[in-house]
Amino acid sequence: MSSDALVIEDAVGVDTARPLTVLQLVPGLESGGVERGTVEVAQAITAAGGRALVASNGGRLEPLLRRAGGEQIALDVGAKSPFAIARNAKAIAEIIRTHQVDVIHARSRAPAWAGWKAAQATGTPFVTTYHGTYSEPNWLKKRYNSVMAKGRPTIAISEFIKGLVQQRYGLSDEDIVVIPRGADIDTFAEEMVSTERTIALAQSWGVIEDPRPIVLLPGRLTGWKGHRDMIAATAKVVAMGETDFQVVFAGDDGGSGFGRTLEKEVVEAGLTGQIRMVGHCTDMEAAYKLAAVVVSASTDPEAFGRVSVEAQAMGRPVIASAHGGSVETVDHGKTGWLYPPGNTEALAQAICDALRLDPSGRAHMGLAGRARIRSRFTIRMLQDATLRVYEQAAGRSF
Repeated sequence: MSSDALVIEDAVGVDTARPLTVLQLVPGLESGGVERGTVEVAQAITAAGGRALVASNGGRLEPLLRRAGGEQIALDVGAKSPFAIARNAKAIAEIIRTHQVDVIHARSRAPAWAGWKAAQATGTPFVTTYHGTYSEPNWLKKRYNSVMAKGRPTIAISEFIKGLVQQRYGLSDEDIVVIPRGADIDTFAEEMVSTERTIALAQSWGVIEDPRPIVLLPGRLTGWKGHRDMIAATAKVVAMGETDFQVVFAGDDGGSGFGRTLEKEVVEAGLTGQIRMVGHCTDMEAAYKLAAVVVSASTDPEAFGRVSVEAQAMGRPVIASAHGGSVETVDHGKTGWLYPPGNTEALAQAICDALRLDPSGRAHMGLAGRARIRSRFTIRMLQDATLRVYEQAAGRSF
């Protein structure tokens, strides 16, 4: 992936009379936080009078992108082979010339390599968003990941990620900016979720006639999301004499088979009446509304922690493992509880504390959570901060 792998002509001139044009690079537009963020930023670009281009393999979010005013350019930028990256770099350089792109914004590693090469060859400002922790088991993976720190600036989605990037790559404070992900407070608001939606979801989960409060653990069924810790903690809560509750795992395993493993472990723990596994949920707002408390039990640090933010926006107390982005989003004792990662005794105690809240205490904590999210972690804040980055990189305003 040397810089000599591609030779393209010099940068095109900048016409400040035309709309500021941003090209976002993302592998696909199927689903997920990165993809939704791409669409949200495209919406902000067009609302500001700019032009929002997205090069990707497309997907289910394309109609949303078009409604947001963005333009999809079909390109398999997620291809990882050196030959594909070189080919994509040439294609991106041609997009830059054709559409007079002012800023490239890469959101994933393979697209970032192609985008960076095209940016170097054309003199186009290059911005990245460092979305994850990106494991580095060897020098080759470290080299592959390093492109995400080549943005000027590099956007980190939390202070935790900023520290990680600076530790790994030595970026100065001038070269990295923290822009947290945000919740859509117009959508994740209890008053916006109809009774009909809540009833429909409760029926699909089989809890419509079960009055026990719900302890909700959303997220893909995978080893690091903490489902095993939650099973162990649930057993401890029951042993402590607290049985008037039910745990709901909302998520699927993506075909890995881990869900069947968890089902077996629930049975072996004697918790079949206490834990429900309801599969993928398409209405998370209604899911949060059904919950008495929401848990993020990740055993590895969350780069940001979307679940904790969305749940607080919905006025729900949150229990989260105290590492990664969750330390920044949850105010311990005020909007929820933080517990040592992997400590199932502490998790069990936090669940008990949450279940024992009286209505006034639960309402007070919920209001504090909503206020925290609305003052710090909204989509509008993310959009405004990202537009400022684009303007600084391009050297002109929208």
